[in-house]
Amino acid sequence: MSSTILHTGIEISMDNAAVSEDKHPYLVGLGQRVGALRARRGMTRKALAAAAQVSERHLANMEYGLGNASVLVLLQVAKALQCTLAELLGDVSTSSPDWLMIREMLEQCDAPTLHRVRIAIGELLGTSGTGQERSTRVALVGLRGAGKSTLGQMLAEDLGYPFVELSREIEKFAGCSVAEIQALYGANAYRRYERRALEESIQIYPEAVIATPGGLVSDPASFSLLLAHCTTLWLQADPADHLRRVTAQGDLRPMAASKEALQDLKNILDGRQSFYSKAQFAVNTSAQDLEATFELLRATVRGYLQIAP
Repeated sequence: MSSTILHTGIEISMDNAAVSEDKHPYLVGLGQRVGALRARRGMTRKALAAAAQVSERHLANMEYGLGNASVLVLLQVAKALQCTLAELLGDVSTSSPDWLMIREMLEQCDAPTLHRVRIAIGELLGTSGTGQERSTRVALVGLRGAGKSTLGQMLAEDLGYPFVELSREIEKFAGCSVAEIQALYGANAYRRYERRALEESIQIYPEAVIATPGGLVSDPASFSLLLAHCTTLWLQADPADHLRRVTAQGDLRPMAASKEALQDLKNILDGRQSFYSKAQFAVNTSAQDLEATFELLRATVRGYLQIAP
């Protein structure tokens, strides 16, 4: 048997079965965090209920881990507690006073300052690389169709370095194709294989040209590892060129069967652009033909690594 209570225009479903001892662990944790934050603010339950414009009964049920409060109610409670929704929901970066103070210090920083902080933290934790001023592992990042495989092989031959296509290394670890990993085990398993393949490539190859999967930047841990241990170049291309190239390869992942393939690709590129731009260099592969693009890439890498032409 269930009941629905309306308060301040917000609907909250209460299942009588949920009032039993069989409470969901997440709701219990949420309730504990609400209670702890309320105590930290020195607020009574009645005062918080009034400030959040929810009934005291609803707030009590939330703190006891009963029912399933809507997102809007959680937003009202977070506002009343003067905390972020992330803190209420239990984000790791809100789990201690130091985390919270670090968040507060960084919240108003501009992008260049955040970049310097990230580098400084990496140096402090020993994750900023091997100490080489210029890493001879050259990693190419960018969306599929940017030219990472083609230009990567050409660059590796020119430098006399091994060429590592990370997608192939991932498949070796998994014993199946990337598509099968995604279909059988899901995105989280794929990211674990990707991280493992990247870690091993860094350990094995002091010199290499590495072509990375387009979505590697979506995993902050793997992308941080790449930035710390490799000289990174973003191969850019116009969206239409990306689509044309992957279509020529017979590959439209993840845009297969989409009538809005170009727009989908633009959306993906927009979502990842701020991450790709963290690379040290960028080369536009749409601005000139293949040979001219390679010469630009070659000159950029050789100049940075101080390798004679």
